[in-house]
Amino acid sequence: MTSDQNIWASLPVPAFIIDADDRITDVNSAGEGFLNASRNAVIGHPVWDQIAVDAPLEEAFLRARQQGTPLFVNDVDVGSGNRAPLQCALQIAPLLGHPGSMIMTMSPRELAGRMTRGNTVKSAAQSAIGMAEMLAHEIKNPLAGITGAAQLLSMNISKQDIELTDLIVAESRRIVKLLEQVEQFGNLTKPDFKPVNIHDVLDRARRSALLGFGAHMKIIEDYDPSLPMAYGDPDQLLQVVLNLLKNASEASPKGGTIRLRTYFEHSFRLRRSDGSGHSLPLQIEIIDDGPGLPDKIRGDIFDAFVSGKENGTGLGLALVSKIISDHDGWILAESVPGHTVFRLSIRRAPRDAT
Repeated sequence: MTSDQNIWASLPVPAFIIDADDRITDVNSAGEGFLNASRNAVIGHPVWDQIAVDAPLEEAFLRARQQGTPLFVNDVDVGSGNRAPLQCALQIAPLLGHPGSMIMTMSPRELAGRMTRGNTVKSAAQSAIGMAEMLAHEIKNPLAGITGAAQLLSMNISKQDIELTDLIVAESRRIVKLLEQVEQFGNLTKPDFKPVNIHDVLDRARRSALLGFGAHMKIIEDYDPSLPMAYGDPDQLLQVVLNLLKNASEASPKGGTIRLRTYFEHSFRLRRSDGSGHSLPLQIEIIDDGPGLPDKIRGDIFDAFVSGKENGTGLGLALVSKIISDHDGWILAESVPGHTVFRLSIRRAPRDAT
């Protein structure tokens, strides 16, 4: 067995090689275990016949192949005909030296059986959020005292020591900011659904960005003027777009271009493993020409406390993901140096709501 074959066989996560016709050309041992089927039984079969993904993945997969870009999808249910779905993170990338072929790996979230213990998991998550809120509240009070004491000390010490008190104040304020973001997770209310003109939301976010954190960026509009009303909470959707614009701006401190694009895609549907689903025809893309997502975090960017920025909290994208999930929508990230896209897919307002 060659070294490449050894690496392939040793991968601890399911991995598949998919040709230009979306057929499986190879699967590793972990993939055989995931499918509960032998390599010979799945080679040559269409990948989407073997793997059921609770997300509208096919079109994004095709676009990643055409553009030669990696694709990352977090927290989707993935199953097969031989097993119940597991929540996974998917990583998909072009296979170098094999035009049109892609390699797909999946990282199960170790939540097997959650369908039978969903209430327990939900209760545990709620308890964790409640504990975080309580700790955040309790820690903020003494931090305020520390900050005040440091500021008083700075009034009666030498210039050399002022650097130390300034550091105490700055770090205390940074921790307070982090704690406020932790509290925000627990305080985020359910969306107040109503018809929303998504272009109004984007324009508000663009103006706010250009007056503040994105003043050094060029933000251009590429809107579909015929786009119908979306269905969601305008304030929460504004928060999503602002977070994404802020990330793009901070990734390009010397300036760059951000493009806000909207379009309508009739066939875009969120399919569940039980066969049900709903349409997500409204597409919003935030595209920047910055350096791209760091390799080490690309597969985990929507997880809390994962950040590619120095002193970053890693809560911005986690909050974005939570809000879009609460809207029954879908978010996708595609990134290579010079071209990063965050794509939001959301519902159209029902006719009786407009």
